[in-house]
Amino acid sequence: MLGFVTIDNDAPGAADRILAEAARLLAERGVRLAGAVQFNIDHGPDRDCDMDLRILGDDGPEIRISQSLGSCSQGCRLDTDALMQAAGRIVAVLDGGADLVILNKFGKQESRGGGFREVIARALDDEIPVLLYVPPEMLADFHAFAGDLAQPVSAASMQDWCLGALDRPAA
Repeated sequence: MLGFVTIDNDAPGAADRILAEAARLLAERGVRLAGAVQFNIDHGPDRDCDMDLRILGDDGPEIRISQSLGSCSQGCRLDTDALMQAAGRIVAVLDGGADLVILNKFGKQESRGGGFREVIARALDDEIPVLLYVPPEMLADFHAFAGDLAQPVSAASMQDWCLGALDRPAA
């Protein structure tokens, strides 16, 4: 099962906070989680935030996935090496056993074949449900990747979807 949440007019960090809260509540219920939730560190107006990932099911340090490119830079701030490090740690959690995967985003890296794409495929191959955020501008790429597996999930019903996915036999 592959559930996705899309939030229109996403206030900065709203999807991150919603997924982090869902992960917290599910962990409290004893669900063994794998994946990553994102936390942004605000440095005030006119400064880019730092983007950190907390790897679910892993006691290691958070991973900074943003890089500082300077005040005049127009390039992508994503540190793809750090993203791949995060993916490796998630796979290690999957190797140890997980009930559910939550991922912060299906973004440009995933649409190009990188990022967490292999984590998603691995979890689905292992019949582990996956829930992730898909920004509106990435929906077409996500549907091209996921096909019929993709199930829209509302922000209000995420926890219910996750618990239901855990109770269902594999298709």
